[in-house]
Amino acid sequence: MHVTVVECQEVQTSWYRVRAETLGGEVWTDGPLTWISGPDGMNLMFPPHVPRAALRRGVDRARDLGYDSVGVWLCTQVDTAALSGAGFERGWSPWWMTAPLAAITAPDDPRVELQFDTTDYDGEHVDYRDQLALTRTMPGTAWYAAAYADPPSTQPASRRFAGRAWSFRDPGRGAVAGIFDMAVWPPFRRRGLGNSLLRTVCAAAAAAGAERAVLNATPEGKLLYSRHGFTQIGEGITWWLHPAAR
Repeated sequence: MHVTVVECQEVQTSWYRVRAETLGGEVWTDGPLTWISGPDGMNLMFPPHVPRAALRRGVDRARDLGYDSVGVWLCTQVDTAALSGAGFERGWSPWWMTAPLAAITAPDDPRVELQFDTTDYDGEHVDYRDQLALTRTMPGTAWYAAAYADPPSTQPASRRFAGRAWSFRDPGRGAVAGIFDMAVWPPFRRRGLGNSLLRTVCAAAAAAGAERAVLNATPEGKLLYSRHGFTQIGEGITWWLHPAAR
């Protein structure tokens, strides 16, 4: 099964859309622009071009809603003059990667588990728990895995939360699953948790019928993904604005 960069972009847009629709965000279009508000702020998803007036309306909407960041996801061929003119700054470059799921097996690692709810988040991160509603309202579509530095036999209050990952089987492209928001906190890296998180969420998507996984990688993550059969098929760009809320 061949996967293109365009399909990677479509899976990511679907993931952002589903989160917004499930968690009380907004999705709207303005000419060629598709805006999605949600837990990551306001995002403009892969427009073919960027009209200045429509861009300005989207930024104004972000300010009205109190968002402190506006992200723009692009393919490399799009003219970015409107973005730089509006004060956006170029950010990181997503490296689009894909792999066959048949080659990625579930790990035998008790430190990583699929969850439908969590008490791992508190303080400024407490709202992240709300996102696990996706696992309950969309069974067979979204999976969340948590990693811990300690085995399950440890007292729950003493287990050290070490990382997380998501997979999402795009309803419109059932054979393709996206891997998102995968991270291991710095004190717990180089213990194999990243490998187990990736394998866990990939195996969950494969069991539901997905055949290939797609993701966007940073340079730091590319080595891990490459070890599990992911190959880079393209590159994108991001632009970012941090408007002052009204």
